[in-house]
Amino acid sequence: MFDELSARFEDAVKGLKGQDKISDTNVEVALKDVRRALLEADVSLPVVKDFVADVREKAVGAEVVRGVSPDQKFIQVVHEQLVEVMGGDNAPLAKAAEAPTVVLMAGLQGAGKTTATAKLGLHLKDQGRRALMVGADVYRPAAIEQLKTLGGQIGVEVFSLGTEAKPEEIAAAGLAKAKEEGFDTLLVDTAGRLQIDTEMMEEMVRIRTAVQPDEVLLVVDSMIGQEAAELTRAFHDQVGITGAVLTKLDGDSRGGAALSIRKVSGQPIKFIGTGEKVEALQPFHPERMASRILGMGDVLTLVEKAQKEVELADVEKMQKKLQEATFDFSDFVQQMRLIKRMGSLGGLMKMIPGMNKLDDGILKQGEQQLKRIEAMIGSMTPKERENPDLLAGQPSRRRRIAAGSGHQPADVDKVLADFQKMRGFMQQMSRGGMPGMGGMPGMGGMPGMGGMPGMGGMPGGGGRPPGRGGSPKRQKPAKKRRGFGDL
Repeated sequence: MFDELSARFEDAVKGLKGQDKISDTNVEVALKDVRRALLEADVSLPVVKDFVADVREKAVGAEVVRGVSPDQKFIQVVHEQLVEVMGGDNAPLAKAAEAPTVVLMAGLQGAGKTTATAKLGLHLKDQGRRALMVGADVYRPAAIEQLKTLGGQIGVEVFSLGTEAKPEEIAAAGLAKAKEEGFDTLLVDTAGRLQIDTEMMEEMVRIRTAVQPDEVLLVVDSMIGQEAAELTRAFHDQVGITGAVLTKLDGDSRGGAALSIRKVSGQPIKFIGTGEKVEALQPFHPERMASRILGMGDVLTLVEKAQKEVELADVEKMQKKLQEATFDFSDFVQQMRLIKRMGSLGGLMKMIPGMNKLDDGILKQGEQQLKRIEAMIGSMTPKERENPDLLAGQPSRRRRIAAGSGHQPADVDKVLADFQKMRGFMQQMSRGGMPGMGGMPGMGGMPGMGGMPGMGGMPGGGGRPPGRGGSPKRQKPAKKRRGFGDL
């Protein structure tokens, strides 16, 4: 997300490098680039005008302290203004004084409303809340069945009266059930239309009257750009919404919707959808999003994702294995599956400061290579996974694994050699040492990632094969083989 916008902002700052202060003259060139970046990102024109004017006012004549260059000061001003445009602070989901909290999900057809309802149900479940989802979309074929299927996957109960009942009756009956059975949150999935119409709005008003919601969240497809803000304002004027859920943000490299909604509609973005998986929903934090847009990463969100998936006992166990150099192929697969649960490799890498410039093609190659390595490990016996040294001295085992996974023996040799080298490197790192970076295959491509299995060299790749001492001799294939060091 925001790849194009991030690149444009970077261009805007280049003109200020080497200057001794921010002046009316040199800031104009930067502001033209900023204006162009925002317009190309499909940000609403009134928002662009106000944004540029505010940045100009705050940047020109801004005190540049010693040790801070004008371009760095300009970035700071732009960052602060981005945060302000997107709402300033995180707007949490409402919680009623008396349960249940009622959340009405609204939006146009195709915005991902039903999926967003399930994602929110899972999010609440992870917070220890007990949610009941209500299927009140009686028009779209299989909408209720889709919600029931998603509810079964995440373990959140779904209530509906079928497609013959009126939506407001379904919502009211769901509320009665929630009160009777002690649910603390009610999520009502309503019908959408291809466009805003009178009938749709009247129905939403009837449902709202029936359940008196604490939240009315408008689910908005980020791909529609600046129209998202106008849509939010139209719904708010006619129905009265309290916030928005911005979906499909992972598929929009422009980001105009995120920058327009709060300013134009006056309503905050409360959640963002960053993928198709049911887990891919995040609370919206303007400050973190501004950092992503400016290529500063988003470490806090990355840490939260990791904390959600990692158990302290598993961390201690893995640390001990690293210190004793007993980290094996089964542990590697476990770590890779952990990363998959947290999201895509590319999405996670770009949350790390400085990693936003990584080419998407290289990241995809890395993900494909991890799949190939996992296929090879899948062809190993349990004993071979737990004791990689078995493979080092027995070429027949490596040939069998290659045949079973659809690869060449040289590919398996490369993976094994890189794995053993990586294990030694990680042992030294866990003990506080800093071995020579040349000893870790491919370390030149990605600073700081060598201690993570499979991440040792993206995008550099291509480490030296290990020398003598039990590791298999590397063959000289016609073309370069890929292993851990190429990730």
